[in-house]
Amino acid sequence: MLSASNLPFSTSITTNFNNNSTYCKLQQANARFDVRLRLSSSAAVKDRTSIEEVRSLRFITAVKTPYLPSGGFDLEAYDNLVNTQIANGVEGILVAGSTGEGQLMTWDEQIMLIAHTVNSFGNKVKVIGNAGSNCTKEAINATERGFAVGMDAALHINPYYGRTSMAGLVAHYNSLLPIGPIIIYNVPSRSNQDIPPSVVEILAQNPNFVGIKECVGNERVKLYTDKGIVVWSVDSLIHEAKWDCGAVGVQSVASNLVPGLMRELVFEGKNPTLHSKLMPLFHWLIIEPSPIALNTALAQLGIIKPVFRLPYVPLSKEQRVGFVNLVKEMGREHFVGEKDVQVLEDDDFIIVDRY
Repeated sequence: MLSASNLPFSTSITTNFNNNSTYCKLQQANARFDVRLRLSSSAAVKDRTSIEEVRSLRFITAVKTPYLPSGGFDLEAYDNLVNTQIANGVEGILVAGSTGEGQLMTWDEQIMLIAHTVNSFGNKVKVIGNAGSNCTKEAINATERGFAVGMDAALHINPYYGRTSMAGLVAHYNSLLPIGPIIIYNVPSRSNQDIPPSVVEILAQNPNFVGIKECVGNERVKLYTDKGIVVWSVDSLIHEAKWDCGAVGVQSVASNLVPGLMRELVFEGKNPTLHSKLMPLFHWLIIEPSPIALNTALAQLGIIKPVFRLPYVPLSKEQRVGFVNLVKEMGREHFVGEKDVQVLEDDDFIIVDRY
């Protein structure tokens, strides 16, 4: 049975952030947040970015959150990740989504990372902050705090685990929409509940409803776009979703690794050959629940330190070898970073259970 004490990886039980520079930077961001929250208002939130600006975003990266060996945020690596995305034409950054492991953060960590992203990159890309929760009160608080530090839109999954009724879904989102621009995220594989068209079409009548990130399939995408509802797709579905079904674009995980190829897929017209080339990577990224594979890949490319917050652990040695082979087949030049891709050993990884 796996535990922090017998995992085949190095483990750390460092508490909090200690006194490193990451902690200091986040504390500064939190202080700025406190001031801005007191000064903010719903009107100011709505004025910052128009709904149409967010609806027009074609290429959004759900960015990975890298860690230090202590388990704290590695802001230097994070900034390098975001800068690489911007250099490759990404128009929006999704902060602390499921790919960015918002589910493993405290709310203070999550809001401070959103604030850092806005302060560092808000003049170059739109910043979408994950504020979803299975508790409406928590979702409201996170949304208000995220807009107070300057995010352009909030991403909201439906209440998960303790699921609600369809009427409850409408009421949940109607409590959030008055706060500012909201993107709904429908991913039943994570939430164990579909957000059906009957609910989405009601919510779409609200002026703060931006659109939906839809994971169910392209038939659903086409249904929405035919009704004028803005849709973002996911990596494996984006080619058909964009060019045949009218999706505006993608909220991508793979672009953390191959942003140039993903930009080409989204911006430069129908390209079945490129789509076929990318499919093995798309499939590899979900061989275990996301973002386990992505974290492993970025570590093997030398982009981030090989640190995992539990309950995530690296892929198996066989799967790690598979990624190296995939990079060689696709071409190292298509992937982020300049170091040679390598197969990391079990002892190279650090697993933290207290941070």
